[in-house]
Amino acid sequence: MNTDITTKIEIQKVKESSLNKATLNGRKFGSTFTDHMFICTYKNGKWQDAKITPYQPLQLQPSSRVFHYGQAVFEGMKAYKDSNDQIWLFRPDENQKRINASAKRLAMPELPKELFFEGLETLLKMEKEWIPTADGNSLYIRPFMIATGNGIFAAPSDEYTFMIICSPSGKYYSKDVQVVIAEHYSRAANGGVGAAKAAGNYGAQFYPTQKAIDQGYDQIIWTDANHEYLEEAGTMNVFFRINNTLITAPTSERILDGITRKSIIAIAKKQGINVEERKIKVTEIKEAAKNGTLKEMFGAGTAAVIVPISHFSHKEIDYKITDVKNRFSSQFKKQLTDIQYNKVNDEFGWRYKV
Repeated sequence: MNTDITTKIEIQKVKESSLNKATLNGRKFGSTFTDHMFICTYKNGKWQDAKITPYQPLQLQPSSRVFHYGQAVFEGMKAYKDSNDQIWLFRPDENQKRINASAKRLAMPELPKELFFEGLETLLKMEKEWIPTADGNSLYIRPFMIATGNGIFAAPSDEYTFMIICSPSGKYYSKDVQVVIAEHYSRAANGGVGAAKAAGNYGAQFYPTQKAIDQGYDQIIWTDANHEYLEEAGTMNVFFRINNTLITAPTSERILDGITRKSIIAIAKKQGINVEERKIKVTEIKEAAKNGTLKEMFGAGTAAVIVPISHFSHKEIDYKITDVKNRFSSQFKKQLTDIQYNKVNDEFGWRYKV
């Protein structure tokens, strides 16, 4: 699949690239975009009009369904460049499967695997020079789908647009983070869309997250509807190390099936680390912090990769996690990024050459 492009993709190139290689590395995450984007449309029951065009504004009717009923899903991926100037992706098949699972949950059409990969690979080959090479830098890739059919009656759209845009980006977090455990607001509920990567999930988090930021924290760790069990953070799945056991909440209708999450679990098990995917009570983590058995907390996601959590707060009481030698999080991050940047043998078969 990663050699010949079989789907006819119309290509319109920019007249002059806006790439400045001198400032390519270290850019603020998701703030600038490459020269081109991939776009195709769904209408009359099929995907069509696949194009790569210059990055540019969209023209949508005010009655486009995405504005009124929120049919919008997306993915987060990264492209890496190794020392031989070759492009690599990390488990892109999982992203393709997940965007289709998200689309299905929001009554949107699934995207054919061939179209997803051909559009993605054609775009990346054109934007190869935009991929940063500095440590911790990468080309962040945002595939997304929105409802573009017209009409303000409450029903699924009859037309959709799928796009891929790319952004050269530095580190999402430059330091350990501090979090507050949710006591009032909820991210998702059973039967809802918490397991989908739906745009509205993130929009609904912004208000409580901003309140946490105003209090000096970086993120919220969301809890279940009764605020008894820990689930995930706004941009990350969350792991806890009690003594030498690694614990994370199981995936469910409320929790995103994170690709970095499942990769960490596989790496840990390969190393013989005891891993538990189970429900975790807030009281259990607080008690572990008090008695010193909570050795680590860290978040994991495509954007953040792996970021240690130094403090957490619950009911206005702060708990500091004492630094430990040989952090699991540091080990996992190195192993993961070494695979992504093609520095070591990929014994899991996760790396994908473009």
